[in-house]
Amino acid sequence: MQPPAGGLLLLVPLLAGGPPRSAALEPISVGIAIGAASALTGYLSYPGFYCGFMECCPGERDRPNGTALQLSLEAKLFGQHLAKEVILKALTGFVNNPNPKKPLTLSLHGWAGTGKNFVSQIVAENLHKAGLKSKFVHLFLSTLHFPHDHEVKLYKDQLQKWIRGNVTACAKSVFIFDEMDKLHPGLIDAIKPFLDYYEQIDGVSYRRAIFIFLSNAGGDLITKVALDFWRSGQAREEIQLKDLEPVLSVGVFNNKNSGLWHSSLIDRNLIDYFIPFLPLEYKHVKMCIRAEIQSRGNQIDETVVQEVADEMTFFPKEERIYSVKGCKTVQTKLDFY
Repeated sequence: MQPPAGGLLLLVPLLAGGPPRSAALEPISVGIAIGAASALTGYLSYPGFYCGFMECCPGERDRPNGTALQLSLEAKLFGQHLAKEVILKALTGFVNNPNPKKPLTLSLHGWAGTGKNFVSQIVAENLHKAGLKSKFVHLFLSTLHFPHDHEVKLYKDQLQKWIRGNVTACAKSVFIFDEMDKLHPGLIDAIKPFLDYYEQIDGVSYRRAIFIFLSNAGGDLITKVALDFWRSGQAREEIQLKDLEPVLSVGVFNNKNSGLWHSSLIDRNLIDYFIPFLPLEYKHVKMCIRAEIQSRGNQIDETVVQEVADEMTFFPKEERIYSVKGCKTVQTKLDFY
């Protein structure tokens, strides 16, 4: 992106300095001043310089650091071996593909507090320096942006225009749809053309964009599989994507409260990965508490960690294995210590 040329022209009189009104302008002085101004104008117009001060859309040669993404996932995401593996492979594979055939589309499922929003934040930060604050990362909240069921047609039109305009401005735009389980049925199908295998639509290519759906839908299915593994004596790390992905895709397709009920996105296989977020165990909650204490610049006190973890509610009622709210209330509970 080039800086506005009009603004840079203002530098010429500043650089020339302006001699006293009574003094005559020497031709050689004028030449030097104009030359210096022109050189500086050209330098400031150089994209590399401009993008050092203003956020620019990443170019074709700008590739996210896969190692940095891996380290962030390992350090900040607890108890989600499947999500770490799938997201790392999917994202690095996509951004390093010189010619993707379609946008990358991820659907993240699991109970609240298991890390879905956290992962979308990590992904955004890895793709754009400003993360969720980037003008190229767009977050949609179902209850905020699409509140009325009688306005679905209007929302569809607005959504298409918004995505078209932002991808036109930056091919590597990221779109995050939170609260998918609260989205009106059929609304998300408005973006189907942008997720399909088209080279261009009205002169715009969407193949470099990334779409991420976040949903609580399917959390019960994921918990059932995790609980079956636990009761059979198998470690949660033995759960593989193939154990959950088919169940998830069918489950959310037939769930009227999933946002993807009978969606053409599933019917046309346009969602690349259904990523399960497993319910968090007691040990994972303690990891979240330690991480939050460290993020506040405090020393870890295991007594506090224990007390906060014991305040959390766990299920099933008999076994008390999984945290009802994951790590969602850790921050507020720590405020009392």
